[in-house]
Amino acid sequence: MGSARGGGDLAMASPPSTLSPPVVPMDLHVSNRKKLLDSLRDHLSASSRPSHGFVLLQGGEEQTRYCTDHIELFRQESYFAYLFGVCEPGFYGAIDISTGKSILFAPRLPADYAVWLGEIKPLSYFKERYMVDLVFYVDEMTQTLQNLFKEKENKPLLYMLYGMNTDSNNYSKPAKFEGMENFEIDLNTLHPILTECRVIKSEQELSIIQYANDVSSEAHIQVMRNAKAGMKEYQLESIFLHHTYMYGGCRHNSYTCICATGHNSSVLHYGHAAAPNDKTLEDGDIALMDMGAEYHFYGSDITCSFPINGKFTKDQTIIYNAVLQAHNNVISSMHPGVSWVDMHKLAEKTILEALNKAEIVQGNVDEMMAERVGAVFMPHGLGHLLGIDTHDPGGYAEGLERPKEPGLSSLRTVRELKEGMVITVEPGCYFIEALLIPAAENPAITKFLNHEKLEKFRKFGGVRIESDVCVTAGGCRNMTNCPRETWEIEAVMAGAPWPLKK
Repeated sequence: MGSARGGGDLAMASPPSTLSPPVVPMDLHVSNRKKLLDSLRDHLSASSRPSHGFVLLQGGEEQTRYCTDHIELFRQESYFAYLFGVCEPGFYGAIDISTGKSILFAPRLPADYAVWLGEIKPLSYFKERYMVDLVFYVDEMTQTLQNLFKEKENKPLLYMLYGMNTDSNNYSKPAKFEGMENFEIDLNTLHPILTECRVIKSEQELSIIQYANDVSSEAHIQVMRNAKAGMKEYQLESIFLHHTYMYGGCRHNSYTCICATGHNSSVLHYGHAAAPNDKTLEDGDIALMDMGAEYHFYGSDITCSFPINGKFTKDQTIIYNAVLQAHNNVISSMHPGVSWVDMHKLAEKTILEALNKAEIVQGNVDEMMAERVGAVFMPHGLGHLLGIDTHDPGGYAEGLERPKEPGLSSLRTVRELKEGMVITVEPGCYFIEALLIPAAENPAITKFLNHEKLEKFRKFGGVRIESDVCVTAGGCRNMTNCPRETWEIEAVMAGAPWPLKK
């Protein structure tokens, strides 16, 4: 059996989880549909337009791996999941704006589906499970919507989803189906209204996000406890995925795991196919673990940084505590009405002050802020909205423009905080050659850099600390429960229980 700090039998190193996967009531999605309906009706009334027609969304389709018959694990399209909660592929969903009735259209499955893939469920099953008013087959959709539309002299009006995700710059795709020519199509109204609905979370949504955080926090602790030199980064990824699925029932992850150690921790989105979490862990490495589980579509996004050998060096402590202080300063300053741009600047300034104290940078911190020196060490934005998507939409509502300055241009939102938002707080400090070299050549920035001191950090990598935070009426609530102080991390890695006993 392995030691208490890691690398031994994982089953022995992993205490039973305190969690049990919750049953998610489908009235969560009933409430989401009502929220959209109320917002859409208000918008139509304010613009002197009649409140009739249908909201129509197309759910996701199953995908095969290129030209093979291997079916990739399906995950529902996010807007459709928000409104209907349907986990199966091939569905359409509609909401009658005048009556408020919700309608699902299910794919008509071939008879041999029952042989290869399981029971062919009756339409009544979907009506009851997903708490909708009506269910028909997809091939009945055109006729059904025409029959339900009361103004027979006009073509039925369909509000369909089309618009740009300001985080990815990709576009939502409107529904496509046979018989579209029989309808009037509106592609402009729905997207901004539905996106704004997703920005503010209900109590039911918050409870699922909290569960995803709880199980992910547990899994991060298991990674800390089992990490040791000689392992591979992908083994840490495996520990996380095992725990969240085995104990949490989380079949999906919110995103590809970032399991970066040593110099890899300076690569912001490490872990992709060309950098597949495959480095051997070395004694003295700092680890940056950015991983989050998803449950019933809703996700988590947590980053922990810790020393592989369980003990922070002096240099690791300097950088880690700089980031932790930024993390804590932001969370203690968050409340409704606060500008997220100001929170980003607060994090930058806190890190620069710590680096200045350690003589890694030199000079007046306010002057550094004016020259955007903080972006050399934290090139990404402070955080992003979180919900059904890791980078939830709505960060740039209509009328908001993305800043152009270094660092600030990477912000995924510039909004003022509102009660009910869930947003990540993820400051970081990295030593990235691709940024340090041009910074050293920039006369406006190089004067603030202590090049001699910086040299010893060239291969350091980076530190990021990320928590998921819910904005409340009086401030905020941190939904993530991981060891954060250096002494807490060292104690947990040495085998102490979490939370630590006082």
